[in-house]
Amino acid sequence: MDAITLPEFGVDVPPGGLTIGEVARLSGLSIETLRYYEREGLLLERAQRDPAGRRRYGTDDLSWIGAILMLRDTGMSISGMKALAALSREAGTERERLDVLESHRRRILDELDRTRRHLAALEKKIAAYREVFDPQETRRERNIT
Repeated sequence: MDAITLPEFGVDVPPGGLTIGEVARLSGLSIETLRYYEREGLLLERAQRDPAGRRRYGTDDLSWIGAILMLRDTGMSISGMKALAALSREAGTERERLDVLESHRRRILDELDRTRRHLAALEKKIAAYREVFDPQETRRERNIT
């Protein structure tokens, strides 16, 4: 399977992993959000712990957090991310994972269509207001574009 382009954190993870504070700073998530994601089962695995019991995150954890950020930024619900994480923990669930991602893709495309329609209406409204303020300039713009 080809690699998916996800947010890159641009950091070399040391053998002992990164602290939760370091991951929070790199990802833009708060420490509490990272803890919440772990409690809710959005991460593939619970974070490893150092001898003092503090969370440590490895390269695979960062990759998955990048995936969660991408899904969140595209509007996937917590329950959707949770379902995908649960499926990703199980071998042989590739078809179900594909179904979740395709369903999310359809929602994104529907939202893009809706946004494009709203943008077109907004552009018409802006053009109408520009016509009020400078009719000659508006006509020149129409001839150029």
